[in-house]
Amino acid sequence: MEIKAAVLHEMGLPAPYAESKPLKIETLELDDPKSNEVMIKVGAIGLCHSDLSVINGSRPRPTPMALGHEAAGEIVKVGDNVKDLQEGDHVVCVFVPSCGHCIPCREGRPALCEKGAKSNEKGELLDGGVRLHADGKDVHHHVGVSGFATHVVVSANSVVKVDKDIPFEKVAIFGCAVITGIGAIINTAQVKPGSTVAVVGLGGIGLNAILGAKLAGASKIIALDINPNKFDLAKKLGATNTFDSSDETVLEEVKELTNGGVNYAFETAGVVPAMEVAYKITRRGGMTVTTGLPDPKHNFSFPQVTLTAEERTVKGSYVGSCVPTRDIPRFIELYKQGRLPVDTLLSDTLKLEDINEGFDRLHKGDVARLVVKMD
Repeated sequence: MEIKAAVLHEMGLPAPYAESKPLKIETLELDDPKSNEVMIKVGAIGLCHSDLSVINGSRPRPTPMALGHEAAGEIVKVGDNVKDLQEGDHVVCVFVPSCGHCIPCREGRPALCEKGAKSNEKGELLDGGVRLHADGKDVHHHVGVSGFATHVVVSANSVVKVDKDIPFEKVAIFGCAVITGIGAIINTAQVKPGSTVAVVGLGGIGLNAILGAKLAGASKIIALDINPNKFDLAKKLGATNTFDSSDETVLEEVKELTNGGVNYAFETAGVVPAMEVAYKITRRGGMTVTTGLPDPKHNFSFPQVTLTAEERTVKGSYVGSCVPTRDIPRFIELYKQGRLPVDTLLSDTLKLEDINEGFDRLHKGDVARLVVKMD
């Protein structure tokens, strides 16, 4: 069938993207779902820095590629051998399909699925190959979703069934921003009640980390960013203190406030300076966690002796160390109870045709979460 999708042909075009237009809205041919796959009519999809990192070339991917991963919609076709999903179901997409058979999957760590990682790198679906074409040529999939489109075909292992009573523009962000930010707090770090937490970087993931820290019962939640315009929203979500992370005195101020540093610091901006701040404000015996995806050529360094002499922990958190089929439903239930007001993060909704302008806004750092709402 013919669909409309936002396609990237060349990485690294300069901002402003409203002028360079890296994403072209094109008509593509979408195959029917194969075995263990479903077709989804997309209802809404969030704009994420993971998309931006492909656009600017810091995370190279094969092109042409139909972008987008933080999507929600309704299943309209079901392939053979699909279990527990049917036409009419509402689903959220997850950007690491899990095979269920590799060692990480068997260990309960589907975010590290080996087969899923390989298929994402190739721009293919989990079971191989592509389902998108233009003028007889293949178009690659973005992390198994390619959600900036009217319809998508994805592996059944890339979706989680959700309640139908939540609008798509609200439930879509559970597939990335929510599980990554809150999961880093709850799953990766396992923040203890009464502990102190700092979050460096107040984009969609960082703001969700603040929600997670409040949910975990942190006594102090310190929000840091180079953009003070984000501080009011951070406080609304649960931050007890805010600091400009670019200030020369920020390290001393945070350490003074917390008697030597925080128990847990989370870097969510995906840049080395933010990680350096996060590490330096972590106390002796504390944990520094990064959810960011910086340019692979960028390196972070620290005095190795501090790992031993101060019993430090440095951890990565991918997809919030989540098991999506377990965590997305429980986070949605907390949202319905009013304990995770993630809809507060929605800055604006856009049309698919305005997607380049949307990425300009994301690049400038002026928004928490933008969502393309499909007709």
